[in-house]
Formats: sequence, C-alpha cells, structure tokens
Amino acid sequence: MTERAAASEPAERDRAIGAVLLARARAAIARELGCETGPVPDHPDLSDVGASFVTLTEAGQLRGCIGTLSAVRALRDDVDRNAVNAAFRDPRFMPLGRDELAAVDVEVSVLSEPEFMQFTSEADALAQLRPGIDGVIFSSGCRQSTFLPQVWEMLPDVRDFMGHLKRKAGLPADFWGPDVMLARYQVRKFKESEAE
Repeated sequence: MTERAAASEPAERDRAIGAVLLARARAAIARELGCETGPVPDHPDLSDVGASFVTLTEAGQLRGCIGTLSAVRALRDDVDRNAVNAAFRDPRFMPLGRDELAAVDVEVSVLSEPEFMQFTSEADALAQLRPGIDGVIFSSGCRQSTFLPQVWEMLPDVRDFMGHLKRKAGLPADFWGPDVMLARYQVRKFKESEAE
C-alpha cells in the first residue's frame, strides 16, 4: 500500500462516519416530528462513547444548538439526543416545525476530551487560545458557557470571543476572578451543506 493510500484511509473513514452522523441526526428530528425515516444508518465506531453538539441553521441563521461536553454515552445515542434537543428544546428558539425540516441544515461536531488550561492572568489565557481551532469552556462558580471552534468565524478577535463567552455565562464581558477556569477542546465537524 502506498503512503498516500494509507493516509487517505482515516479521511475516508471520517467521511463515512460524518455521513452516518448527519443522517442519524436528521432522522432523529424527523421521527420526533412523526415523519417516516426508513432504516437509520449506523457505523461500528458509533458504539464508542463520545460527546457531540448538533447545530441547526436555516437560511444561514442559527436555529438551534445543543450538545454535551463530556462523553457519557455511545456517540450514536449522544447525536440522536442532541439533534432532538437542538430542534425542540433550545430555549432560544421555538420548537422546529414540520414545514421547516427540509430547510434546516444540520451540522454535527464531535468533541475531543476537554483539557483544563493553566494560566496566570486573563492575558495569559487569551495568548494560549488558538482561533479557529479551540472550542472553549468558561466557568466561574456555578456559571458556565462554551463556544465551539466554529464561533471564531463570527468572533475572530480573542478578547471579543472571551467577552461574548462570559456574557453567555451571564457575566459582564470584562469579568475576571480567581475562580475562573478554562478548558479547551477541538472538534471534528460534519455539515450537510459541505458533504460530498
């Protein structure tokens, strides 16, 4: 086997997994709406425990996004559950209507295990972040929020990104305290509009 062929195998497997995850997410939403879905595809790797986020957009605008930060169930079950929650239980939006299903674009993000960051100040923490690569979990006391790496596309400046992340946690953008904890993770992202 050539080196090039060996390198393409993981990419092919990843594409196959992504196609199955997207089909499963859409089927889970359709079932909840009472639509016929036919057989739901599967892949052996989806038995592994995994954490995911499912993001729905409609005409380029966010329509729902729900996920899990820690791997606690088989990835297939995590994606199924998060797809239904993104469509019907995101408190920012009305539940998805049956007439909207065809217009919604589904994206599935599979998260790596979050790593806690070590830093001496907010400036030190911001200097360690990698725009476009790192998803970030912010926590202070009982407040917590996260942004997927995709959010860097809308908030490319690290200070702006962190300010919005703090506001999402219900805190002022300029908040910082001794109990602030940050963790970062990466994702494998699969999106229907980008699928081949």
